[in-house]
Amino acid sequence: MTGQVSACGNPVASDHHEIMTFQTAFPPLAEALAARSYTTPTPVQAAVLEAEAAGRDLIVSAQTGSGKTVAFGLAMASQLLGESGAARPAHAPLALVIAPTRELAQQVSGELAWLYAATGVKVATCVGGMDPQRERRALGQGAHIVVGTPGRLRDHLERGALDCTAIAVAVLDEADEMLDMGFREDLEELLDATPESRRTLLFSATMPRPIVALARRYQRDALRIATLDAGRGHGDIAYQAMAIAPSDIENAVVNVLRFHEAETAILFCATRDNVRHLHASLTERGFAVVALSGEHSQNERNHALQALRDRRARVCVATDVAARGIDLPGLSLVVHVEIPRDAEALQHRSGRTGRAGRKGTAILLVPFPRRRRVEAMLRDARIAADWIAPPSPEAIRAADSERLLATLLAPVEPGEGDRELALRLLGERSAEDIAMALVQAHRTRMPAPEELLAGDAAVQRGPRPGFEDSAWFRINIGRRHNADPRWVLPLLCRRGHVGRSEIGSIRIAAQETLFEVPGAIAQRFLAAVRRTAGEDGDVEIVPVKGRPHDEAPRRESADGPRLHPEKKFGHRKRTARPR
Repeated sequence: MTGQVSACGNPVASDHHEIMTFQTAFPPLAEALAARSYTTPTPVQAAVLEAEAAGRDLIVSAQTGSGKTVAFGLAMASQLLGESGAARPAHAPLALVIAPTRELAQQVSGELAWLYAATGVKVATCVGGMDPQRERRALGQGAHIVVGTPGRLRDHLERGALDCTAIAVAVLDEADEMLDMGFREDLEELLDATPESRRTLLFSATMPRPIVALARRYQRDALRIATLDAGRGHGDIAYQAMAIAPSDIENAVVNVLRFHEAETAILFCATRDNVRHLHASLTERGFAVVALSGEHSQNERNHALQALRDRRARVCVATDVAARGIDLPGLSLVVHVEIPRDAEALQHRSGRTGRAGRKGTAILLVPFPRRRRVEAMLRDARIAADWIAPPSPEAIRAADSERLLATLLAPVEPGEGDRELALRLLGERSAEDIAMALVQAHRTRMPAPEELLAGDAAVQRGPRPGFEDSAWFRINIGRRHNADPRWVLPLLCRRGHVGRSEIGSIRIAAQETLFEVPGAIAQRFLAAVRRTAGEDGDVEIVPVKGRPHDEAPRRESADGPRLHPEKKFGHRKRTARPR
């Protein structure tokens, strides 16, 4: 394996390995792996078993779900076991494993427990939300490996229940997430309490500057192991980006969920309020959905995750922090309802899917004005996303039909009484009537798809009968002023004393919006907008000569109109700022 140089000046182990079996010097571990049907190591497991990694500090970049828990379990075996494969005698813990969340810590603890079950190694778990007295008793009775979250481990350390003086190996699992969650001080206090001679194994999906600084401070001559192709982002995830009208975010979420019908999906929002709002909106529409945010207690969080694992819920709406560390095996769809703050957050969110060789899809819902920012973010993350249109109701119905056909044409094993009931139905209704009833029942049990606004620069509401000889008008607001058909249309109807059906195409440009009305009512409409001038601040509606494409765009005045539209998503108001 060829060494390279990492961002922190350490050698890097490449991920090009020949196919090999688990080469461990400890038979109990080999037997435990065989019992779990582990035959060939994953790239990260093979890398830590290489001779040049033995006994060294490691910096490992590997995706969640790639087998990294077993990898560091094997890597630290020489610090825990004697030559016979039995646990070394110890008066205090020999290994400390720190994970960002309770769920991840419990998963890690469970993996290490079965891996070391036949060796006599004891594993203690210390996480928030559990009984601290019970954890202190477990620590006092002797544990070779202590797994926990930073805050709870620090609490046990400061109370004297956790003795770190004999720690021979410390593991920081998902170190970048722990730093991002604000656990730097906790990590530093825990590592400072361990001997300087310890091994430090740092697992991080990304290498931001804080991770590089942490590695420089607490590691010596670390070997860098990279099992992800930095140019591919996350190889098992298909990225898609959909440019949509800002007011269409919720409708786009509905259509994405309906089109994919994923076994489990997670939707990322930026704030607790938006999680609460989207959760309520999807529940109202008929989706089986749970929510995770900072306002939920640990008990509520446990119930939500269990509902997802039991398939009682299929959709989870969450904030970034609340979703850290969760592992849902059937998660195949991630939707960025609100744009991540940077490329690293994009990868962290998306990394919830596409694990352990399974395929996943990550979708970014991009409001039109923020497309350039998202394109730059994707370049920073070295992710090639497909820019596609959001699913239309027609596409959703076509996908529904294919899924229904696949379900009904699949072989079935009739249960008791099923055949008699089928024959009774055939006796009372034709086969065509029964098939129609099945289709209808299938469609009505699912939420209805939404009609989305079409296009970036134009929203076409025609052509329709009556608009063949239409008249065009200009309104002095555009995308720069937060113009959106969802509130522009009611404004036009109110000012022009017309109904929605009498407004045709609406074309939104950067500085202005063009729209059409039937030629037969053009004069009446113009008279009404002149009578109502001033009702909406500086908003002006004037006629346009000819069709829009026949006229060069007109520049707006320096100040622009003063508007106060309401932002639908998140129930917040925003005001267009003067340019």
